[in-house]
Amino acid sequence: MKTILIIDDDQSCRSPAAEMLRRDGWTVCEAEDGESGLEMASRHRPDVILCDLLMPRSNGYQLIRAVRSDPELRTAQIVVMSGRDFGSDRQSAREAGADGYLVKPIEFSTLREALAGLDVIGPPAPARPAESARETTAELVPTNSTDRATKVKFWGVRGSIPTPGPSTVFFGGNTSCVELRVDGQLIILDAGSGIRPLGLALAAEFGDRPLDLHLLITHTHWDHIQGFPFFLPAYHAKNRLRIIGYQGACDDLAATLAGQMESSYFPIALKQMAADVVIEEQRELHFQVGAVRVEACYSNHPGICVGYRVFSSSGSVVYLPDNESFNERSTTVHGEALPRTIEENLAKFIAHADVLITDAQYGAEEYQRHVGWGHGCLDDVVRFAIAGSVKRLYLFHHDPEHDDRTVSSMLMHARELAAAAGSSIRIEAAREGEQFTLTPRPIGAM
Repeated sequence: MKTILIIDDDQSCRSPAAEMLRRDGWTVCEAEDGESGLEMASRHRPDVILCDLLMPRSNGYQLIRAVRSDPELRTAQIVVMSGRDFGSDRQSAREAGADGYLVKPIEFSTLREALAGLDVIGPPAPARPAESARETTAELVPTNSTDRATKVKFWGVRGSIPTPGPSTVFFGGNTSCVELRVDGQLIILDAGSGIRPLGLALAAEFGDRPLDLHLLITHTHWDHIQGFPFFLPAYHAKNRLRIIGYQGACDDLAATLAGQMESSYFPIALKQMAADVVIEEQRELHFQVGAVRVEACYSNHPGICVGYRVFSSSGSVVYLPDNESFNERSTTVHGEALPRTIEENLAKFIAHADVLITDAQYGAEEYQRHVGWGHGCLDDVVRFAIAGSVKRLYLFHHDPEHDDRTVSSMLMHARELAAAAGSSIRIEAAREGEQFTLTPRPIGAM
């Protein structure tokens, strides 16, 4: 009797599949996250592993690589399940070592057919060893500011590619980068080209004083990491830079950041940066930056992409730069599982946030040509924020084709939508150089 291991945090998907497979004569093991799934794989040595792509405590790509690197497990056949059907996700799953890819909701006849077809597929080649991150025992030191107010500043607001020039001079042409100064910590959200002017400003402000910086990467698409090699504080030995993120589709975080700085692309290697650079690849969807609590949530975007919610004494800021909201059009691309597995999680994630900075790349008409690309439709974004009782919404990840006039028109339309819905939400379009402050709440206030 063959053994199959099902790894999925969605019990409503996992349990029915397990029951039907048992009726088909399989010995079935179940796990609800990647880490416990890997432990069960080592214990039970399954013939087949059926795993979700977006899971807590090791996503599907991480699990596949771990299985393929274990001599005792690498012959197991692996089928990925996902509520999304991005072509790049299929390709990345195959490159990581998966033998199949099924889109939820999965008919049992489809699953049975996929499992039957695995018998003719030979074991895949072993995965390429990943570069490990440098280890450190240094303690976190709250530095940079004693001000308890949360200060937010935009350094890059554009999506896809930098677009400098006279038509983008007002909102800005640099790609994603946002600075947070929160409860004594200096947190940077993404390292698009906007991180270069941020680095210059920090160097000018702090001079010879050491910096303790925390860089949170949502994902490793180029517009979110391309500025990192030009980040001046990373080249000074007095500074400490903690980089936090999640494993990408093809490489781990350290290998991806180092890859874009290989000699073919850049004259200085990552390991030559003089600062104490520590790269931490998270498995859990929550962690600490000093005393600041941070939560992450998977978004609907190709590959492994998350948003971050930063909790402070002044309120919470949600940064969700790349996401396509669920709607009747996206259902045809991603399947009915999307609202249950992703959209509902995101709705809880943003609920009652003081600030939501999120992807509003397309207007309603142009979105029709970009359904399934993983980016937001303005109308959907406004409805999503209102439904989540968000206090302040910043439209972000402006399309490279949108000039200042277009972004201004989209902002006016967003405000009209909110007014028509009777909402008091404050809506702005993120603008390079803009900054605002959240003042501390009184003790006991929610």
